[in-house]
Amino acid sequence: MSIKEFFEMHHAILETGCTDGSCVIWDFETRGVAKELRDKDCIAAITSICWSKYGHRILVSSADKSLILWDVASGEKITRITLHHTPLLARLHPGSSTPSLCLTCPLSSAPMIVDFNTGNTTVLPVTVSEVDSGPAPPSRNKPSDGPPYTPTAACFNKFGDLVYVGNSKGEILIIDHKSIQVHAMVPTPAGAVIKNIVFSRDGQYLLTNSNDRTIRIYENLLPLKDGLTALGDLNQTVDEVAGVEKMKAVGSKCLALFREFQDTITKVHWKAPCFSGDGEWLIGGSASKGEHKIYIWDRVGHLVKILEGPKEALIDLAWHPVHPIIVSVSLTGMVYVWAKDHTENWSAFAPDFKELEENEEYVEREDEFDLIPEAEKVKESDINEDDDVDIVTVEKDAFSDSDMSQEELCFLPANPCPDVPEQQDKCVGSSSKLMGSNNSGSPLSEEAGQNGQAMNHASSPLEEDTGGTRMKRKRKPSEKGLELQAEKGRKPMKSSGRLSKTRSKPVADRDISNGIYGDDISD
Repeated sequence: MSIKEFFEMHHAILETGCTDGSCVIWDFETRGVAKELRDKDCIAAITSICWSKYGHRILVSSADKSLILWDVASGEKITRITLHHTPLLARLHPGSSTPSLCLTCPLSSAPMIVDFNTGNTTVLPVTVSEVDSGPAPPSRNKPSDGPPYTPTAACFNKFGDLVYVGNSKGEILIIDHKSIQVHAMVPTPAGAVIKNIVFSRDGQYLLTNSNDRTIRIYENLLPLKDGLTALGDLNQTVDEVAGVEKMKAVGSKCLALFREFQDTITKVHWKAPCFSGDGEWLIGGSASKGEHKIYIWDRVGHLVKILEGPKEALIDLAWHPVHPIIVSVSLTGMVYVWAKDHTENWSAFAPDFKELEENEEYVEREDEFDLIPEAEKVKESDINEDDDVDIVTVEKDAFSDSDMSQEELCFLPANPCPDVPEQQDKCVGSSSKLMGSNNSGSPLSEEAGQNGQAMNHASSPLEEDTGGTRMKRKRKPSEKGLELQAEKGRKPMKSSGRLSKTRSKPVADRDISNGIYGDDISD
């Protein structure tokens, strides 16, 4: 039963996590299973999945408090780390193709940075009050002794130099995860608990989902690269206030509220909201039980479409990075693929074909039906046929998150499954039975084979003719064939047929009698 799913950055592969601890990688183009990742030590349900920057690594978090890093091409487990709390969300550092850091959001702890090389964890601050007393020292795999935390949402920015944390007070904290220092704070209008926080693929917009049943979009005012340096410059320019007010002043220059989305009639809670691949669209699933509804808005704020699925609760959503395709997962483990229903345009198969709404008078060209039209004679091709065609270089994908598309994992090699030995034994047994049935005959045929071998080998042409006519009798001719035969001449065909029958019948009787009495005489 699939409970989580995520598209690979190159948009050709979809991975789903299951309740038995396994991960299934689907080739989205062929709708087939490309690879299955399974760890014998992990039998708990998968809570989140994350692809690395170039798609060569997969980070999987499970309900048994473990984090597993996989190599996609080989299917081997790179490392496994066990935490003190169940991670609800885990995200790899987006700045490297082989990341050694990840961000996790545990169930009953503050977000933390996990180092795969050393196994150390660094807890991030979730409130401004913690910053006033000084940054907390990094913990070394020790659970924090303090008040219980509500599940806190967090995410990296596009290049991973900053972490954006949404806490239970409705505040967005911008943190440098290396120095564990909060540089800015952005309070939300309602001050409700932030359940989800996610960046668009281009890093220009930030999405938050709060407990006040409202999805908010913020515009990122910081540069995509060197955001930490620009944030430090802003801290130096703001000198009028200090403390929390300074963080709010800096935060107002980092994020600007762009739009709010909510259902004013039903006041529904939202689940798993996310951006489209180009950031122009926004989707959110209904969190009501027994509903599988997906709301689609444009970035301006207009509700464009409501997709209604089966009577099953929705738990996860993902938008295809390039195509208008949405994948949703229900509570029962079913994965649903939503796509646009395209109407076939047959005129696209003929480039010169023009679709007409009304009849028009057509005036043909003078050279239209010439073997070589004059227009083609005059027209010269601008393409140099002697140039070599490059079929190796991969073009840059406009929606790709990586700087070099050549390094991305574009496809997975085929991994055929071997046949089950039981099926092979069944096939061998059935084939042997078939051969035995073909070789075995009736007692009459065996007796004829023993006593009348010379007769079988020395069969007359007339016997072959009778066998051919018998085979022809089994085939029923069509009505049209009968009519054609009747037109050609019924009488000659009937006479010849009768003649052949009368000639062949005595010969057959004579051969049978010879065979029978011959055997009696020999016996």
